[in-house]
Amino acid sequence: MESLEQYINQLTAAAPRSSAFSAELPFGQWRASLTAGFIERLGRFPAQRAALEPVQLERTVCSGYIRERVEITTYEGLRMAMYLLLPEQPLSTPCPAVLAIHGHGYGSREITGLNSDGSERTGDPGLHKDFAVSLVKQGFVVAAPEVLGFGDRRLAEDLASGEPGQNSCFRLSAALLMTGQTMAGYRIYETMRALDYLQEREEVDGERIGIMGISGGGLVAGFTAALDERISSAVVSGYANTFAASILTRHHCLDNYIPGILLEAEMPDLLGLIAPRGLFLEVGDADPLFGPAAARQALDRLEQIYAAEGHGGRLAADFFTGGHEIHGEPAYAWLLKQLAGPQE
Repeated sequence: MESLEQYINQLTAAAPRSSAFSAELPFGQWRASLTAGFIERLGRFPAQRAALEPVQLERTVCSGYIRERVEITTYEGLRMAMYLLLPEQPLSTPCPAVLAIHGHGYGSREITGLNSDGSERTGDPGLHKDFAVSLVKQGFVVAAPEVLGFGDRRLAEDLASGEPGQNSCFRLSAALLMTGQTMAGYRIYETMRALDYLQEREEVDGERIGIMGISGGGLVAGFTAALDERISSAVVSGYANTFAASILTRHHCLDNYIPGILLEAEMPDLLGLIAPRGLFLEVGDADPLFGPAAARQALDRLEQIYAAEGHGGRLAADFFTGGHEIHGEPAYAWLLKQLAGPQE
């Protein structure tokens, strides 16, 4: 008799992945088919976009940049705050921009040098390493959205807990699943709305927008870039892997799961939708959640996809000594080359 582990492993392994990349298909045909299936699995996006109706909540002069807090409408009836970091010395005028997507923790303040209450942080920056601040100091305009379920965007019970890292992922994800939606879909679409807002800012060169995210923010960054061609370059940190070797091997937050996704494809194929645009992977050699062995499998698969499109050089990776964390410098240098260097 098979063990339960063997049964469930066989079940997931046998899922058809019917939209997986095939070199026998024209690249555009494969990409269109998987994109349509992926959006369907995510729960689809609204047919019409609500007016953004931006409101500035804060404006603070910092060392080397200005930090604004802005709120926009994403879905009808749903508002999202974000930090907008404007460099004192932009790379150009107008300036390339990067969407910075935080992972699990206490929200957008965790990547912008702030404590959970909005005060300036002086202690350990943790796994996020204030990468939004690092990016603005490179000369980019940076938008750091408050991802749904974190920070100020939590349910009342979690806000009242007094624990800034207490997220609302489970109840929000469960409610969305019960209505045919997914947390991944909501977060991806809301990031697209942040991109809509960036393109309205006169400081921003709308043709040179990148994205960078860590962990759960890596999911959002990678899959937003996969589905929105306005993003020209993406850095996925602490996420690129296979579903089979990551979220299906342990307890993970419910926000990771997309019903029926293995009927379409594995994670590397979904990230492959970014091709031929730039994609950079950050992988810690001691990451216990999205480990290096399967990350190398994902990179091998991505190399096949990029080679088929004739743009292998747009794909790069940093396998660094460290854990589930931002590494930084090689990724920042790559983004500078992609967004501020000569455009192909």
